[in-house]
Amino acid sequence: MVKRNAGGMTYASSGVDIKLASEAKKRIAQLAKNATRPEVLSGVGFFGGMFEFKGYRNPVLVSSVDSVGTKIKIAIALEKHDTVGIDIVNHCINDIFTSGAKPLFFLDYIGIGKMVPERVESIVSGLAKACKEVDCALIGGETAELPGVYSGDDYDLVGCIIGVVQKDRIINGLNVTAGDTVIGLPSSGLHTNGYSLARKVFGETKKKLGVYSAELGRTIGEALLEPHICYYNSLKPHLRYVKALAHITGGGAMVGNIPRSLPQGLAVRLDSSKWTVPPIFNLLQKKGRIELKEMYHTFNMGIGMTVICAPRNAKRLTQVLPDANIIGEVVKRTGDARVIIDGAGYRHDKVA
Repeated sequence: MVKRNAGGMTYASSGVDIKLASEAKKRIAQLAKNATRPEVLSGVGFFGGMFEFKGYRNPVLVSSVDSVGTKIKIAIALEKHDTVGIDIVNHCINDIFTSGAKPLFFLDYIGIGKMVPERVESIVSGLAKACKEVDCALIGGETAELPGVYSGDDYDLVGCIIGVVQKDRIINGLNVTAGDTVIGLPSSGLHTNGYSLARKVFGETKKKLGVYSAELGRTIGEALLEPHICYYNSLKPHLRYVKALAHITGGGAMVGNIPRSLPQGLAVRLDSSKWTVPPIFNLLQKKGRIELKEMYHTFNMGIGMTVICAPRNAKRLTQVLPDANIIGEVVKRTGDARVIIDGAGYRHDKVA
């Protein structure tokens, strides 16, 4: 027989409020209904999300997992949480799309110090919106209140995506050759990378982020929270003209990511005058006194994705892709550098 102790400790007294968690889950379930597909047999609320997979002759599943990173600190400072969900979905979609994959379903993880249902609802509203834009199911996730791990208003947002591509339509860059054209698709700003450095330069308090910048035409915080662009809808109809794609993100930015789409023995030569660098990067470099080589290693510098194609298809792609520009060409590698920008050779670990 279990003894009753009316004055004993409770889960809520240790920092975890199950009632608030239940309220948050109700709100999440409602939002997830707006970002689902007929193939979803069980989603939010069950122990495991089920997706009926069909319609492919020789399918290859493609997956990716990532987090929003310290961009969340900007969202917390400004008390604006509806864009970070967009960020993580679009980031993950772009990652798997480099192989030509179609997104099928998405799962999220929110680790939070203190459960605030309204905040969780705001985060998930961004997830649902971004999933719906590309007909991707928001199939499930986890919201964990962990007061011993996260303090104050801190939280983390992680996403996992599963997509599919026909085996004979995988884009892997193996047919890229010297002389091919490099096209750049513009970014909206920092996307989801370089925020540890950006926060050091601009600060992360509401007061500092609320400063209006004439150069930006808005506050610094608004510019830093600009959502990550998804390139799936605009580029998908034209994949037959594409040889390779590189998502300009993560450590290394252009320098580290473009070589991932190239066969050994090849490099790219880029001309920065062929694209517009958003003012947020110029402001960052000036205010932080950051060397140009560091900028190219850390930030996307205005290019969110590169497309490599045969020269004969370059004009066609730049005409159908919004604001796309020819920014360079593939060349034979003659040294350590695999990315050459304005004549300077860059390696992922240093300037060659």
